[in-house]
Amino acid sequence: MRFLPGLLALFACTALAADPLRVVSLAPSMTEIMLELQADDLLVGVLDGGERPAALRDLPSVGRQGQLDMERLLSLRPDLLLLWPGSVPPAQRDQLKRLGIATFSAEPRDIDQLIAQIEAIAERIGRAGQGHQYAQALRERLRQLRQQYRRDEPLQVFYQVWDQPLYTLGGRQVVSDALAVCGARNVFADLSQPAPQVNVESVLLRNPQVILAGDQAQLASWKAWPQLRAVADGGLLVIPDKGIERPSGQMIEATARLCAALAAKAPASR
Repeated sequence: MRFLPGLLALFACTALAADPLRVVSLAPSMTEIMLELQADDLLVGVLDGGERPAALRDLPSVGRQGQLDMERLLSLRPDLLLLWPGSVPPAQRDQLKRLGIATFSAEPRDIDQLIAQIEAIAERIGRAGQGHQYAQALRERLRQLRQQYRRDEPLQVFYQVWDQPLYTLGGRQVVSDALAVCGARNVFADLSQPAPQVNVESVLLRNPQVILAGDQAQLASWKAWPQLRAVADGGLLVIPDKGIERPSGQMIEATARLCAALAAKAPASR
């Protein structure tokens, strides 16, 4: 009988070890990755941003982008936080670090890095096999797209995030790499800021062949500048899938739709 306390302690440790990981996603893109890995059963809370997937409708919210509810977060007793740096203010990121909660932070600069980070998340949450299989499929699809849409001379593209004031994306943003997959080049790729503000004069100077924007209303004002190649050649194009701006696995198919739209407007001449 003297072995009973030791056996009970061993059983307790085994039970604790078997408890599922409690994950809180602090970015919609991270939430999407968890769904793609079929690991939403591990999520105990999410940071909201836009419409929620139906499968997570009843999951507790820990706030919205830039407005983290720290008290609610801690009440969920997370084992792991999935973080996109821009989704949480720096002061709260520092606070989370001091609390010692395990954190996986991701901010991919290109699509290859995004896929590697998806695979790393899968390993971190105990779904390595599933993550490897998914990552391999994404890499193969990406290889096909690069081969299909390669151009000898990259198509010059201005990616308009907003029109008043005029914002674009810098070269270190993953969307710039998506354009490269399509045989295109972000005309502001030389800027290091994530979302630099630019002016009409700088766009005129760089004279893109295509201007991409969220809707037709944001494109309409460019018609006042007929000297632009994008205007003269019918290169004003609505972004076909806004998923291109969410760095998760779905971004690869969003990139495919962008590539097809660019190729339809400006076929490669090889």
